[in-house]
Amino acid sequence: MKKPTPNPPLDTDPTDPTDQPDPVSPYASVDSKKLHDAAHRALDFYLNPPKDKPRNSVDRGMQMFKVDPDINPEAIAIQTYETFSSVSILLLDLADSLDDKPRHLAMAIYQLSEMGLLLAERTLDNERAIAINE
Repeated sequence: MKKPTPNPPLDTDPTDPTDQPDPVSPYASVDSKKLHDAAHRALDFYLNPPKDKPRNSVDRGMQMFKVDPDINPEAIAIQTYETFSSVSILLLDLADSLDDKPRHLAMAIYQLSEMGLLLAERTLDNERAIAINE
C-alpha cells in the first residue's frame, strides 16, 4: 500500500553540505526571522493585550475610597440612592440660605441630583425585580 503523503523532511545538519534548510523555516534568513518576530508581536498585540495598569492617585485626584469588586450590585444601588438623597437634602438646605444667582445655581445642582436619585431608584427597582424573578 502506498502512502498518500510523503515523509516530513529530516532536520538539517550544518556539517552536511547537501542538507538544505527547510524552505518555510522562519529562521532561514535574518529577514525571515524579523518577519516572524513582527508577526508574533502583531498577534500578541491583538490576541494578548496588556493588562490595564491600575489607576493611581494622579489619574483620579486623591483617591480615598475604593469600591470592592466583589460587592453585591444591589448594595451598590442602595448606597448610590442614599448618597444622592443626602446630596439633595444638603442642596435644598443650602439653597434656602442663598439669594439670587447662587440660589439658582444650588437649585440647578439639586435638580441634577434629583435626576441621579431617580436613576438610582430605577436601578434599585430593577435589581429587586431581577432578584424576585430568579
